[in-house]
Amino acid sequence: MTEPILSGLFVFMLAAFMGYAVISKVPALLHTPLMSFTNAISGISLVASLVAAGSDWGLAARILGVVAVTAATINVVGGFLITDRMLKMFRKKPGAK
Repeated sequence: MTEPILSGLFVFMLAAFMGYAVISKVPALLHTPLMSFTNAISGISLVASLVAAGSDWGLAARILGVVAVTAATINVVGGFLITDRMLKMFRKKPGAK
């Protein structure tokens, strides 16, 4: 039982380090398109969590599905709000040359 847990923990730690290494090297110019792409991936995870929440795999799966739906919804909405706020920074103000 401990081997799958250790393997999963190893994969999670490796993904965390790789994710940090990749994201830290992204230039500021590409940040907004990267955020939009991340929002699209979060939308896919939202659909998958809706499937899990509506499944008939037992009470634990439904509870975890509802938690996943909540977390994914917060992630998608927050990501779009942040992306919109960043895009507003690049808009020209009225009357400016």
